[in-house]
Amino acid sequence: MFSSHDGLCTIGELAEHLGVSVKTVRFYSDRGLLPEASRSAGGHRRYGPDAVERLGLIRSLRSLDLSVPEVRRILDEQDAQDGREGAGAGGALEDAVAGRLRVLGSELAALRWREAALRLVQECPPAERPERLRLVGAVAAPPNTASLARFWRSWLPPRMPARSVTAFLEAAVPPPPDDPLPAQVLAFARLHAFVTRPCGGGAGAGSCQPRAHGVTEARASAVLYAGLAEAYDLAGAELRRGAQPSPGEALDGFVDAYASTYSARDTPAFRRVLAGRLADDPRIDRYWELTAEVISAPGGPPEPTPGTAHDWLLAALEAQLEVAADQGSARRGPLGEAPVSVARA
Repeated sequence: MFSSHDGLCTIGELAEHLGVSVKTVRFYSDRGLLPEASRSAGGHRRYGPDAVERLGLIRSLRSLDLSVPEVRRILDEQDAQDGREGAGAGGALEDAVAGRLRVLGSELAALRWREAALRLVQECPPAERPERLRLVGAVAAPPNTASLARFWRSWLPPRMPARSVTAFLEAAVPPPPDDPLPAQVLAFARLHAFVTRPCGGGAGAGSCQPRAHGVTEARASAVLYAGLAEAYDLAGAELRRGAQPSPGEALDGFVDAYASTYSARDTPAFRRVLAGRLADDPRIDRYWELTAEVISAPGGPPEPTPGTAHDWLLAALEAQLEVAADQGSARRGPLGEAPVSVARA
C-alpha cells in the first residue's frame, strides 16, 4: 500500500485504500482516534501502516452505531492491552455493545407497539377511530407501567413494607407484551385510562381502598398480602385446570391470611363475616378483565390474575357457607352474638 520511501502514506492515500472520504479520516484524526505518524515538510498528515487496521476498526465500531466517546474508550483500552500476551476483548467493548443492545431493544419495542397501534386504528370501523386514537395517544411508545403502579400504591396500605409492595406490584401490574397484537394494545390503553380516571365515581383514589385490607401496621399488611399471594397462586392453579370454586388448601390459606392479620380464629362465624365484608368491598373487575387480555396468549384461555383468583376464592367461601347453612353443620352463635371484626374502621 505504502509506496513512499519511509513507509508512510498521505491522508488521501489512506482514505482511498479504506474507501472513505478524506473528511472522514481528518474527523477521526482531529478527535485523537487516529494518530498521525508525522507531518510532511509542508504540514501534511502522514500515517503509518497500523493506521489501516485502526481506521478499519473505527469504521466497524461506528457501523454498530457506537458513539465517538465509546469508540475512544474501546481504542484506549486496546492500546493499553497491546503487548500483553493473550489479551482479549476488554470491558469497554462489552459495555458499549450491551448498552447499544438495550437501546435497540427499546426502539424495536416502540416500533412494534406503534405498528400494532396503527393496525388497531386501521382495522376498526371509522366511527370508532376517534375514541381509539384518544386511547392509544395517551400511552407512550413503548408503554410503561408507571400509571398502574401509582394506582396500586393508592390502593395498598400506606405503611406496607417496600418489599411487600414490590412483590404485589409484580403480580398485579401486567408488563406490556414485547410483540403486541392490536387487541392487546387496545386492552393496555383501556387499562391506562381506567387507572388514571378518578376512582369511586370521582371521590378520589382513597375511596377504592378495601375495608378488609385497611390495616395500619406495617407487619400486619405484610402478613396479609404475603398470605394472599400464596392463596392466589394456589387458586390460579385451580383456575388453569378449570376447577369450580370449592373448599381446599387455597381457600384455607385465603381465610388464614385474614385471620392471622387480625389475630382472629378461623371459625364459621369468622368466615361468614369475612365473606360479607369482602362482598361489600369496592370492585375493580374491569381492571382484571383488561389485565387478562394484556397477558393472555392470543386465542388461548385467559391467564389467571390476582383478581380472578380472589373472585374464585370468595366464590368458594360463599359456596362453603351456603352448603354449611343448608346442612345445618356450621356452628352458629345466638342471634345476638357480637360481629367478628375483620378490619379496623
